[in-house]
Amino acid sequence: MPGLSLIVNPVAGHGRALQVLPEVTAALTASGADYEVTQSASLAHASELAAAAAARGQVIVAVGGDGMAGSLAGTTSRFGGRYGIVPAGRGNDLARVLGIPAEPAAAAALLASGTARRIDLIGVSVPGAEEAIVAGSVYAGVPSVAGEIANGTRWLRGSAVYTLAALRAVARWQPATFTLRGAASEQQFAGYAVVVANSAYFGAGMRVAPPALVDDGELDLVLMRHGPKLTFIRALTKIKDGSHTALEQVSLARDTDVTLTIDRAIPVAADGETIAFAAPLPAGTPVRIRALPAALTVIAPPRP
Repeated sequence: MPGLSLIVNPVAGHGRALQVLPEVTAALTASGADYEVTQSASLAHASELAAAAAARGQVIVAVGGDGMAGSLAGTTSRFGGRYGIVPAGRGNDLARVLGIPAEPAAAAALLASGTARRIDLIGVSVPGAEEAIVAGSVYAGVPSVAGEIANGTRWLRGSAVYTLAALRAVARWQPATFTLRGAASEQQFAGYAVVVANSAYFGAGMRVAPPALVDDGELDLVLMRHGPKLTFIRALTKIKDGSHTALEQVSLARDTDVTLTIDRAIPVAADGETIAFAAPLPAGTPVRIRALPAALTVIAPPRP
């Protein structure tokens, strides 16, 4: 198989990416795999490294969290390359849904085997900007605000940071009206959040979109409508297993191509990071979110 280009986010998981690297490289060496390791200085730099590796015909491997995983998935797709993940962040939701082992040596063994499958990605765009390609989900409202709070929190580690950040986001939340226009329907509602999902999970194992599959060619929409703030807190207690979808204020839908507008400026995020052209998204600006079926070849266990 082609050589592996391991691109490492040194700050992922409070330095966990660097901590697991010796185990990963030892396992790859033992398997006889050809590989190189490069540290990235930023997501933009990581994408540049990935583009260069794809041009050399190497398999691009993201060693980090969901931000790195989603960003490099998009870059790999643009260049028609092959892709792998060594999960080393706080969330690791894309690796989770693909069945990639959390244990470093096991993830490396999977890379060495070269077994691949095709998965969907998501294209996100606003007028006048290049389309971003992401992997797991696109979201706006309390989750995107909470994501910025979580990414700015340094004193708390692990998945608990997302719960704390969500509670802080709810406490300061002001009403917003979301409009979704798609091929299947049009909806407008006052509420807390819109999640457009390719993957069932986000926010370190929260099962936000239980029906979502990464290879069905469709997007799963999760809409959190207006209600008392206590209702959103109830949703947080249920989201780990996906039972929040039984709440009256939560509705599900499916589509392949939707346009989202919001009546006030709110950040729009994807895969744990605020999207550069939507930081925040100006009020009334349409953001198009579309499914990209079978856009990426990824080294992962076969679909269950």
